[in-house]
Amino acid sequence: MMADSSQSGRLYQGLIHRYRAYLPVSAKTPVISLCEGNTPLIHSVRLSEKTGLRVYLKYEGLNPTGSFKDRGMTMAISKAAEKGAKVVMCASTGNTSASAAAYAARAGMRCCVLIPDGNIALGKLAQAMIHQAQVIAIQGNFDDALNLVRDVTAKHPIELVNSINPFRIEGQKTAAFEIVDDLGDAPMFHAIPVGNAGNITAYWKGYNEYKNGGKALRLPKMLGFQAAGSAPIVHNRIIEHPETLATAIKIGNPASWASAVAARDASGGLIDMVTDEEIRAAYQLLAGRDGVFCGPAAAASGAGILKRAHAGYFKNSQGGTVVCTLTGHGLKDPSNAMKCVQQPVVVKADINAILKEIGL
Repeated sequence: MMADSSQSGRLYQGLIHRYRAYLPVSAKTPVISLCEGNTPLIHSVRLSEKTGLRVYLKYEGLNPTGSFKDRGMTMAISKAAEKGAKVVMCASTGNTSASAAAYAARAGMRCCVLIPDGNIALGKLAQAMIHQAQVIAIQGNFDDALNLVRDVTAKHPIELVNSINPFRIEGQKTAAFEIVDDLGDAPMFHAIPVGNAGNITAYWKGYNEYKNGGKALRLPKMLGFQAAGSAPIVHNRIIEHPETLATAIKIGNPASWASAVAARDASGGLIDMVTDEEIRAAYQLLAGRDGVFCGPAAAASGAGILKRAHAGYFKNSQGGTVVCTLTGHGLKDPSNAMKCVQQPVVVKADINAILKEIGL
């Protein structure tokens, strides 16, 4: 992270403590925290070179469970605890389940998770299970799972903790606060992957609140990017069978569709799509050239600004600042990483063999 005098010399206690004045909490709210937030804003040398912009990466993979979901989950679980909830439930493509399970464990609650069978990265599934969530795989996609969760939680005393829970959005908006605190103002553009569309909604809310609170001088253009095989907002229709290697944004009917479109329109931004090939290229560029290992879905933001730069979208904004949200850590999805790399070479345990292999 950039210099942060607000935390200097004090033990960091999580985003609710830091931004309490902007959050719907009171003295009666039991704060359930794993010290989430306070993630770094990393200058991307390679994306800056390729776009002509000053590009920063908001690396949300350094939250406690490795994704941005922890921001919303600290709020959702804290408010559930305030209500006296004993059980929480979510549908997930992976990151939500890991976060919900961890925070529920912290709160002493039971967590139930519905996932699409065979469509969740192993690292995310392992997290949910090690945190003792009850994981149920359904023969359907994420949208089917979310519909079932809505039905169950509407009829039973179980708290829904997907991003349609408004407290999730409240927590996630704090990432915008941190960006303004680090840069001294909002960026000119903010690029973000779009799946269920809660995060673009949350960032726009956060930027507006910080501007109205006198912390920011301007508002950014919000640039959302969906995967081409899973781009319902771009096509303006539900995608019944979404397809993409970026499983975290493999969603055909986003729950926050309307608010994402509102954020796009109010900011003068856009929601576009990037192909799996463009996502993979950005994924490898960020890891191999900038040293930042994010998940495939997270790389959609970088892929998006590269695509738009190539099309001339930023030609009148050279030198302007853009922040790309990298929503999760690459270690969440090791199988995709291993598909993109050269496998290790096996040689004899001999110095000459080693020197020959490295070209010396």
